[in-house]
Amino acid sequence: MNPERIFEAFPAPSYRGAQKQALRDIRDAFAAGNDVVLVRAPTGSGKSLLARAVAGCARRVDDADPSDPTGAYYTTPQVSQLDDVAADDLLADLNVIRGKSNYSCILPEERNTPVNQAPCVRERGYDCSVKHRCPYFSDRAIASNRSIAAMTLAYFMQTAGSEVFRKRDVVVVDEAHGLAEWAEMYATIQLGPRTVPFWDDLRVPEVDSLERAVRYAENLAQTCGRRKDDLLAQDSLSPGEVRERDRLQELIGELDWFVSDYRDPQSPTTWLVDQSEPSQARADERDEDDDPVGGPLTIKPMSPEKYLRHTVWDRGNKFALLSATILNKEAFCRQVGLDPDDVALVDVEHTFPVENRPLYDVTQGKMTYEHRDETTPKIARTIVRLMQHHPDEKGLIHAHSYDIQERLADLLSDFGVGDRIRTHDRDGRDAALDAWKASDDPDVFLSVKMEEALDLKGDLCRWQVLCKAPFLNTGDSRVAHRLEEGQWAWYYRTTLRTVIQACGRVVRAPDDHGATYLADSSLLDLFERARTDMPDWFEAQVDRMGAPDLPSFQPTSALADQHGATDRGTQTETSDASRERSSYQRSRGSSSSSSSSSPLADVWDTDG
Repeated sequence: MNPERIFEAFPAPSYRGAQKQALRDIRDAFAAGNDVVLVRAPTGSGKSLLARAVAGCARRVDDADPSDPTGAYYTTPQVSQLDDVAADDLLADLNVIRGKSNYSCILPEERNTPVNQAPCVRERGYDCSVKHRCPYFSDRAIASNRSIAAMTLAYFMQTAGSEVFRKRDVVVVDEAHGLAEWAEMYATIQLGPRTVPFWDDLRVPEVDSLERAVRYAENLAQTCGRRKDDLLAQDSLSPGEVRERDRLQELIGELDWFVSDYRDPQSPTTWLVDQSEPSQARADERDEDDDPVGGPLTIKPMSPEKYLRHTVWDRGNKFALLSATILNKEAFCRQVGLDPDDVALVDVEHTFPVENRPLYDVTQGKMTYEHRDETTPKIARTIVRLMQHHPDEKGLIHAHSYDIQERLADLLSDFGVGDRIRTHDRDGRDAALDAWKASDDPDVFLSVKMEEALDLKGDLCRWQVLCKAPFLNTGDSRVAHRLEEGQWAWYYRTTLRTVIQACGRVVRAPDDHGATYLADSSLLDLFERARTDMPDWFEAQVDRMGAPDLPSFQPTSALADQHGATDRGTQTETSDASRERSSYQRSRGSSSSSSSSSPLADVWDTDG
């Protein structure tokens, strides 16, 4: 790697904000001998451009010995982030490769067939006449031979050990704050009717220990191997059989990894096993003398350092990890298996005026499960008043879960403002989001899990509401295990990270502006508990927070753009929250008293 090339590798014609200083600091961090540099760059600072500049410092073929790794990888966990990179003319030399399922076969009779189910993978010895023009193999060949290959983190991890995508000189991970969680998710093994092709043929025991789970995994891997061999022996497979063969191969790899990692006395990974109740039909099949029957299994790793070593850290010589929300360097390094002393941190200055990104306290109570019935109607009324306050501007509601989304949609419809509300389901979320963004109407989008990787610049959205503090589900065994070990700082830091990400959705440039309204009172407690991990620029937002004056509740005024103009400055009243506190500073005294109580009482939530 040659860090001195970082300025010439920067792809934009000019610098914006603190980019030039950031490049200087990154260059100096690598030049000082650090193999890993964390770049903490706030929203809108141009992380992708910084990433391209770092990738451009990778060793070139002309300067390398035959055995030296050259070139760079750019990877991100977010598919939408990769889409943005592919569409950015300044990043045209990041050669994007996606998984086979994202490409269609170009044979005339197979044009609707994904490449991973095409004749070349269905028929033994198939000689494709158009392989040289196949979109997947073409993109793969280009990406593997060019200096910068771009891919999702999932594809990057899946290609560990590949002869095509070998070790490179530099690896850049964008949106790297969730690297540990993504690795845990990718390494999790789901064993059930949707993931094991012959699940109904299996006899699943009751798994009451890790050792029992390992023995079952060994037996299941052998069964999968036999079934896969039977499929491989056939000359031709149907698309369904191809899917089964590929899933069996994937499953064998997952099970073998779990068994070998568990048996390795040097592995730092802690494994957890959850088992659901068996279906009634399966339970009824058991004879009285049979062993107890078990249901679907989930095998989860905790802090899978060994998995990350294989899939990420062994893939490069130098690493740049970029994010706005790597909140605690030491904690992040421990989670991903890095020594903090060997890692440099570069902080990029936030150049967006704090007054352009205000936070407002419109809290109506707690949104924990036991308080939700009482608080949700109050939040729905507040949303109506915010719609009145922003009659001609688009709004985004972070509902956190589909349960809350459905409740709010029903209440807002009952209030008569449903014509201005848009929702989405699990399958149609991207299409619904694109339609809302493309519309010129000031509609309000009730969203679920859209706190990250969403660029709502300018008039795409001018205000948003956080309806619930996005605490992790305490019913998840990984979360429960960490809390049992007293890792509350991790728990609050993870939640704060999501809140900061959400706050960045509506302000994307120094001259952009957008308001964020906090409706769940648990958010105020979160800010107290996690204050030591707040970046300075976000702490400034929190310290300026106050309660806004909103119009009195008049739903017809929320549709003013359709039914005639209204003066948003008339008929205002102070929110219920502001009657108790005129600013966040006043609320800090009351919230601190709750900090001495059990933390779990404030965050308990089993709603996914």
